[in-house]
Amino acid sequence: MREPSHSPSPWSPRGSSLSTLTLLLLFCGHVHSQCKILRCNAEYVSSTLNLRSGGSSGGNRGGGVRGPGANSGGLCRALRSYALCTRRTARTCRGDLAFHSAVHGIEDLMIQHNCSRQGPTAPPPPQGPAPPGAGPALSSGPPTPDPCDYESRFSRLHGRPPGFLHCAAFGDPHVRSFHHHFHTCRVQGSWPLLDNDFLFVQATSYPVATGANATATGKLTIIFKNMQECIDQKVYQAEVNNLPAAFEDGSVNGGDRPGGSSLTIRAEAPGSHVEIRAAYIGTTIIIRQAAGQLSFSIRAAEEVARAFSAEQDLQLCVEGCPPSQRLSRLERQRRGALTFDTARQLCKEGLPVEDAYFHSCVFDVLTSGDPNFTLAAQAALEDARAFLPDLEKLHLFPRDAGVPLRLTAHLTLVLAGILVFWCSI
Repeated sequence: MREPSHSPSPWSPRGSSLSTLTLLLLFCGHVHSQCKILRCNAEYVSSTLNLRSGGSSGGNRGGGVRGPGANSGGLCRALRSYALCTRRTARTCRGDLAFHSAVHGIEDLMIQHNCSRQGPTAPPPPQGPAPPGAGPALSSGPPTPDPCDYESRFSRLHGRPPGFLHCAAFGDPHVRSFHHHFHTCRVQGSWPLLDNDFLFVQATSYPVATGANATATGKLTIIFKNMQECIDQKVYQAEVNNLPAAFEDGSVNGGDRPGGSSLTIRAEAPGSHVEIRAAYIGTTIIIRQAAGQLSFSIRAAEEVARAFSAEQDLQLCVEGCPPSQRLSRLERQRRGALTFDTARQLCKEGLPVEDAYFHSCVFDVLTSGDPNFTLAAQAALEDARAFLPDLEKLHLFPRDAGVPLRLTAHLTLVLAGILVFWCSI
């Protein structure tokens, strides 16, 4: 926590954000040609080199300077210029993780060093060719972070690990959104689970039985969008009884670019469980097959999950199923080939907690008449256990799944008390 009476030096351990932001500048040499973030980076580095050299001389060490000094003022001017440059190039850098990370880093540093948004800016740097990677003056600094290792890059810049979100779609289908909404949907046909600047995921569902409102996912299409020096665009497609451990072009990684190994795919259980790791965006995806249907589970970095525009508003992982596509409680209680008690008993064996996963399992088994549908709910719960950053949110209890046990007991006591009171009158 920052002490209110002392502004930390930007090159001291307490002010190490400057160094971590500088590290960010080093991996931006291969950004899209229209995105001018490299020019902004070079100008910022040029305007702060004298601050870094001044701080390393030790001239201020014994001075006991408190509050913003000359060097802090110089840093604020450089940061305002950097922020202005990023605003000017924002349109062409949309979707660029290096650009967005730089914007967040600038904001953090301005807060840390008490820099006002309005004020003087740094003078323009002297004209001349800027060496790639902001020049050899930084070559003696810390190792350059891997531009295709999202978690490491984020941690170096922000001084903390990134946040993650979890979404899943399984069964008939049931959708757990990033924001812990849990819906049972009818969504027949093709619907986007995700549609952002880095990923597109589409699920295609079919009725589980003739005349049934419930559907199950029979096809999944995942597009990993082209990203600078990290990966070529890759498409993965799975269908029931065809769960390949390779992308559509036959490859098992992100291609021949320098960061191609930051996207990998492998079969954990051939034909029934495939895992795709996209380290360049801090994302892991699991695709499973059980009981003639596909399930999808994802752990995505918050920054990635939220990188979409207003036009990309239809995403089941973001808002859950549209209200018109949600099955009501009455529809979910429709009886099938098995009895309700039999379905409960089958689901209880692998799902002892009567949460949303348990109720989804009962619905799936009742509707399909297939006991193997218990496997889909069990696997979805295990994926959530592995992917959720906060296990206190593992078990969800739908509001319309019945009155909670503790609430029922409480109401019983209240009603009994009222009855006793009336009888005593």
